[in-house]
Amino acid sequence: MTFRTRFAPSPTGPLHLGHAYSAKRAYDMAAAADGEFLLRIEDIDQGRARPEWEAQIYDDLAWLGLSWPQPVMRQSERRAAYDLVLDSLWSLGCLYPCSCRRSDISAVLSAPQEGVATLGPDGLIYPGTCRSAKNLRSSSRPRTDVVLRLDFQAALERISPQTPVDEQVFSFIETGAGPKGETACISFTGQDVISSVGDIVIARRNMGTSYHLAVVVDDAAQKISHVVRGADLFEATKIHVVLQRLLNLPTPHYHHHRLIRDNNNKRLAKRDDARAISQFRAEGMEPKEIYSLLDDCNLNLK
Repeated sequence: MTFRTRFAPSPTGPLHLGHAYSAKRAYDMAAAADGEFLLRIEDIDQGRARPEWEAQIYDDLAWLGLSWPQPVMRQSERRAAYDLVLDSLWSLGCLYPCSCRRSDISAVLSAPQEGVATLGPDGLIYPGTCRSAKNLRSSSRPRTDVVLRLDFQAALERISPQTPVDEQVFSFIETGAGPKGETACISFTGQDVISSVGDIVIARRNMGTSYHLAVVVDDAAQKISHVVRGADLFEATKIHVVLQRLLNLPTPHYHHHRLIRDNNNKRLAKRDDARAISQFRAEGMEPKEIYSLLDDCNLNLK
């Protein structure tokens, strides 16, 4: 199998130093293995995506010295692929519509049981309010203006009908490190996912998919062998591994890397426009200076 990595930014704002670090890490790993580095545009959120930001992504990455094969995969052009997967999951009984608002979920979780987690890698852990009406759902999947959730219990039972969820073991190879230094073979059970993740949103209203579904389907379509991304997504990998098993897709190796933070230990985000790559370029900085800055663990960013 070809060693293949990818960088998958969303065109919803300028690339910052954290993006540069992740893209260069993926690029260098592919180059070292005589492999291939791909670029994918994750623009499923058409309400926030902008053509000018997508153009800036191409420009900034090229300026940083990165190159990639054409054409570039754009998620907004892959609705048909996501629809096929959602139709299959619906027919298997693994999805259900959800009408809960964030405030509804928060209200239910406002008095959690002692020792029960309320936050997971996808935010508030959904308490399953709409799951009880699952048997009343229509035979055909609703297409628009509806949120669909993945029934993890049903999904796990579909994966291994004869094995209790607390005995179902999933794993992935970590070549980097998670937030607590987790590396090598990472194992977890089906019950771990139910307890720490809950029924995730698998298709968002008016988007036709979600990050979790799209990233799994697209990584398989592009034959990505090594997923390189920030350590903040380490826990979300459990979601992706279960989805891969459910959809009979291969599980790539994962390489989670450190996050780039400012001198106040604050993680960089798109809202920090002063730290955008384009801003550094406008100030006359060269690519080698960007990479030197990224090598410095104590970034002096104002």
